[in-house]
Amino acid sequence: MDIRDGGDRVTRRLWGVYHADGGLVGEVAYVVGKIRGTAHCALCDVTHRIRMKAEWKDFAATLETPFDLVHLNEQSEALARVTEGRTPCVVAESSAGFEVLLGPDELETAVGSVERFAELLRGVLAD
Repeated sequence: MDIRDGGDRVTRRLWGVYHADGGLVGEVAYVVGKIRGTAHCALCDVTHRIRMKAEWKDFAATLETPFDLVHLNEQSEALARVTEGRTPCVVAESSAGFEVLLGPDELETAVGSVERFAELLRGVLAD
C-alpha cells in the first residue's frame, strides 16, 4: 500500500541505508571497526544485535509501505546519489523521486531502540 503525503506525491517504498558495506568483507570490516571503536551505524543498532532483532521484524510487518534495508554497496545508483555522505539514513521513494526522511543525527536519537525509531519514522511520515 502506498502512503500519500496529502498532495500528489505517493511514497511507494522506504529504504534504510546502513553506514556499512554488505557482504562478507563489509560485515567483517564493520564488526572489527565496531570493536575498535572506528565504525558505527545507528541504523544497525536499531535493526540488529548479532542477528536481526525480533522487535524490528515485528515493527516492519506493521508498515503499510515496503521497507528495504540495504548496505552502501547494495544501493541503486539513484539512491546512492541521494544518500552520499548522509548515511545511515531512511529514504522515501515516491512518485517525485527520493527524499531523506531521517538522517544520521535523527537515527542517533533512537539509541538502538526499535520503539523510538518507530516514533521518529511515524512522526516524519505524518508531517
